[in-house]
Amino acid sequence: MKKLEGKTALITGASKGIGKAIALKLASEGANVAIHYHSDYQGAQNVLSETLKFNVKAITLSGDLTNEQDCDRVISTVIEELGNLDILVNNAGGYIDGDDWNGEYESWLKTFELNTLNVLGVSKYALRHFTSNKKGTIINIATRYSVSGQFDSPAYSAAKAAIVNITQGQAKLLSPYGSSNAISPGAVNAGYWLKAPKDELDQALEQIPTKKLIEPQEIANVALLLATNINITGQNILIDAGYNLGN
Repeated sequence: MKKLEGKTALITGASKGIGKAIALKLASEGANVAIHYHSDYQGAQNVLSETLKFNVKAITLSGDLTNEQDCDRVISTVIEELGNLDILVNNAGGYIDGDDWNGEYESWLKTFELNTLNVLGVSKYALRHFTSNKKGTIINIATRYSVSGQFDSPAYSAAKAAIVNITQGQAKLLSPYGSSNAISPGAVNAGYWLKAPKDELDQALEQIPTKKLIEPQEIANVALLLATNINITGQNILIDAGYNLGN
């Protein structure tokens, strides 16, 4: 029997990168999967096609997770169409241009909306279901900067640090029948780093002990561990190739 057979997972921001890798990993272990996306319809459809190869149920659904009504609708749709919700992976988020010490308030506000408010919003409605059913698992994707801060992206770092704090609160709420953990990746071979200027990428690689980007599959492997082990809870797991040891 597969580890997640009979379980249902919602992965936000799952049309590519880390979200896609987690969706496919959980599906490979038998989970039915809801693939959330904001605007990348085709990317979500591609993930759906790959997911269905594992002979599980899967759907795609769009939504602006900075909007509370969309958060409510997304959770309700997953439960209605797939019959349940057991695992929530809060992956959606990203860097907003202009996030530096001379940044505009608007950029900082958008950063918190995109990276923290969305987690609070989706979790609000998922937790109602989890606490009612006395079971549930949450996995929140943060960043290596959640524990160290970063001089040139202060709002993004703070927003992700807030996610770690939220994770600990969720873990207390879900105990003893559920769990919540954060994963804090280093520079990943996805998203921003696929389009970053070469000099910036080279500088980032120089600061990583292994001189390599983290692969999305590595994040997905840890997500599977957290999805299948209730005794790991309230933790922030760094996957940064040792970056924070020297920075």
